[in-house]
Amino acid sequence: MDTIVISLGGSLIIPDQIDVDFLKAFKALILSHVALGKKFVIITGGGKLCRRYQDVAKEISSPSSEDLDWIGIASLRLNAQLLRVIFEDKTENKVIKNLSEQFDFGKPIVVGSAYEPGQSTDWDAVLAAKNVGAKKIINLSNTDYVYDSDPKKNPNAKKIEEISWAEYRKLIPSEWNPGLNSPFDPIASKEAEEMGIEVVIMNGKPIDNLTHYLNGEKFLGTVIK
Repeated sequence: MDTIVISLGGSLIIPDQIDVDFLKAFKALILSHVALGKKFVIITGGGKLCRRYQDVAKEISSPSSEDLDWIGIASLRLNAQLLRVIFEDKTENKVIKNLSEQFDFGKPIVVGSAYEPGQSTDWDAVLAAKNVGAKKIINLSNTDYVYDSDPKKNPNAKKIEEISWAEYRKLIPSEWNPGLNSPFDPIASKEAEEMGIEVVIMNGKPIDNLTHYLNGEKFLGTVIK
């Protein structure tokens, strides 16, 4: 039975307000594949909710990186609880915080969140994949592809459809920090490479793009392997 790990970016759950239409479409698509016998581990990001709280903390005080991480973790867990409730009886009855530990997979969908400061959602996705023996991670965000340089700064940045881990890691910083803006973070990338995990970077909108990938059809995105 296939088990698929999805890192669901907060930018899709709550780009500004909670995106109800996206969540309805995401639920319908995942359940259609559950009906085909697939299992999913879904790890949530924080989105605007996270940044708003962190910005207020920085405006009023001088929080440490760890303080900001704890705010981020709380926002991830709130989004995770929303996902767990949305999927009703198809999910386990609690969100898994520590994805490195064995967890029940009696239901076809497990929802996970962050565990402790100093780790990214990407890292949690790799921990989950390692735990359940999954060899593929889908990283859903508002980014279409990995590019050879920052497309926001370089209008001539070229999209990459397939890249090796060795080449990908040359494009990103070698260290991770809570504010790092990278399609898949350096620490998680190193672990994924060592474990032979394939990561797909794609935009979660329109939802048809994820549909194409899950159906084994041509999709828009970057495969790192």
